[in-house]
Amino acid sequence: MNLVIVESPAKAKTISRFLGKGYEVMASYGHIRDLPKNNFGVDIEHSFKPKYTILKDKKPIVEKIKTLSEQSNKVYIATDEDREGEAIGYHIVEAGKIPKDKVERIVFHEITKEAILNALKNPRNIDLLMVYSQESRRILDRIVGYKLSPLLAKKIRRGLSAGRVQSVALKLAVEREEEIKNFVKKEYWTLHLVFSDKNNQVESILISIDNVELDKFYINNAALAKDIKTQIEKEQFIVESITKKTVVRKPKPPYITSTLQQEASTILGFPPKKTMKIAQKLYEGVSLQKERMGLITYMRTDSLNVASQAQEEALDIIKKFYGHSYAPKQQNIYKTKSKTAQEAHEAIRPTKPSLLPDMAKEHLSDDEYKLYSLIWKKFMASQAASAKINTISIIFSSNRFKSKANFNELVFDGYLKIWDLSDNDFQKAPNFKQNDSVKLKDVVEKQHFTEPPPRYTEASLIKTLESYGIGRPSTYATIIDTILEREYVVLNDKKFYPTEIGVIVSKSLDNFFKDIINVDFTAKLEEDLDNVAKNKVDKTKLLENFYEKFRLMLDKAYQEMDSIKPKDEPTNKVCELCGSPMVIRQGRFGRFLACSNYPKCKNTKSLNEETVDIICDKCGSKMVVKHSKKGSKFLACSNYPNCKNTIPYPTGLKCPLCGGDLVEKSSKRGKFYGCSNYPTCKFTIKGNIINKKCPKCGYGLFKVLKDTLKCANPNCDYKEVIEKEELEKL
Repeated sequence: MNLVIVESPAKAKTISRFLGKGYEVMASYGHIRDLPKNNFGVDIEHSFKPKYTILKDKKPIVEKIKTLSEQSNKVYIATDEDREGEAIGYHIVEAGKIPKDKVERIVFHEITKEAILNALKNPRNIDLLMVYSQESRRILDRIVGYKLSPLLAKKIRRGLSAGRVQSVALKLAVEREEEIKNFVKKEYWTLHLVFSDKNNQVESILISIDNVELDKFYINNAALAKDIKTQIEKEQFIVESITKKTVVRKPKPPYITSTLQQEASTILGFPPKKTMKIAQKLYEGVSLQKERMGLITYMRTDSLNVASQAQEEALDIIKKFYGHSYAPKQQNIYKTKSKTAQEAHEAIRPTKPSLLPDMAKEHLSDDEYKLYSLIWKKFMASQAASAKINTISIIFSSNRFKSKANFNELVFDGYLKIWDLSDNDFQKAPNFKQNDSVKLKDVVEKQHFTEPPPRYTEASLIKTLESYGIGRPSTYATIIDTILEREYVVLNDKKFYPTEIGVIVSKSLDNFFKDIINVDFTAKLEEDLDNVAKNKVDKTKLLENFYEKFRLMLDKAYQEMDSIKPKDEPTNKVCELCGSPMVIRQGRFGRFLACSNYPKCKNTKSLNEETVDIICDKCGSKMVVKHSKKGSKFLACSNYPNCKNTIPYPTGLKCPLCGGDLVEKSSKRGKFYGCSNYPTCKFTIKGNIINKKCPKCGYGLFKVLKDTLKCANPNCDYKEVIEKEELEKL
């Protein structure tokens, strides 16, 4: 018998279908050994030697590994092909005391029969350099986490923690918030000239006056805009020139981990953690009628390589379903930009391009189908022909003024035929001719203000981390999930807002650890960790250099960091539970009233408790506004603790499905609205919303986008562009 060990039971189930009776496939259920939970676990004095312990719930699995490996001729370690997978495999061998002459390491990018059988024919040894690289990362994270957390607890508040990479992500969010806070908006105006002839009408933008090209802020107030408009209305205009140019737009490459997480967030609304969880299922295997197979290649990758066989199959599918003109004359090849990419990997693609999403739909959950469709479309589009677009610029001129209108005409859709998720706005240019006289129909003044840089979304934060070289494919989702879990940031309307405690922690760390908690140092450390795997950097030397620098900063912080633990502020209020004085304290979401007899009495109240004209249906007292730990509002009886009745905070909006009240709710991913009739009605919606009836479908709710109102009915595409001033009134 031969033993094959993988991480997950789903992966084991899929692989066992491909192997004969001579193989036993079992799962380790992830890591079986790690640094201990309750102590530091790293011997700094002896070359940073880690003290691994078998995880408590994995002891039965280790015993099973020992028993089965003794009965086996060969033990194949088939964990994932990355540093984490290599380390899991190493610990399986060490903890299971498997003789080295029995061990074979096999790797594969996809879980298909061909890939598994080919891997068995090409085994290798466990790559200890990859193991050392993963081990170094784990030790660095342990050093920072274990040493900084007590400092934060002593100087700021108990229960706080810090991390080597997560603290950099938090720093980015805090710095962006400061940029927004300090931003001074600047006013500017644009003039839009509307021209027409017998058959055409076009809107253009004023670009020059008296042959002087206008910069963005030339028209900076309403009076000047009106004055220029008056002058324009006296002029006669002709078509001065028409410039036409054909542009070839190439398809974008297939997904890597970071781009999959970004587009799954923006297109599907999936948080990175959810995206990776679903992708893991698609990779490990799905039952499709008579067979079980992985639907996508390995989803933790930063390489854009694609197997030639997959490219050939994709081209055949493109020719069959879209026509020969949609296949490029030469295969599209994409070069990986990241210097640290593991080129042995592939980009994320369907293992079988001929398995169209609709063919797999009945075997997948709704979310699995959405993600598989996204991956399939992206890969197929990346292999298709380029699109061709005519860019047309029309210049209208008078004696003093010139304006310009631009158009994009689609000549050949190419890959856009497959990638129908693009938001391209193609428009046919009007049929004007050079020197044609045109009638000025209207001049529209539009006021604008410069806007601060946008807050980070999950997608843009991942993109920023990747651009700095911070984090790796396996860590992006964890980084974001950690700063959310620790409530250093909250997600509202898909944007990151640092909490008060997040700002305090970030600035405190920045004052004393600026040289190591910054993008440049963290990116360099990531590169060094990659070089450990390439045998270019010595593991022990890397850890020694880091620790020596870190230890000096830590000592200084303990000596010089001011204690910023907020002190209790006395009040003249009395706790209704125990009669002790109430005091003002500082929490994650700001100041609040708390009983001074804590922890014996845990009574808390909102500092500015707001009473509303809603009567408690239990005791007849008035209700007051409270805030949950996540920051959302709810109503509680003012007769607490005699009456502990609570109800969701009413918004005045109605559920479009059943007519119930929409109430504000929250989760760790931010604020959302749900129907008060839950669970009978499960309607939910994220973002800002208003009551407004859709003229197209009659739906009673609109989502507020940047400059657009969009019907909240997912099956309706009605949109309504709205001026910013009107939007603010809503």
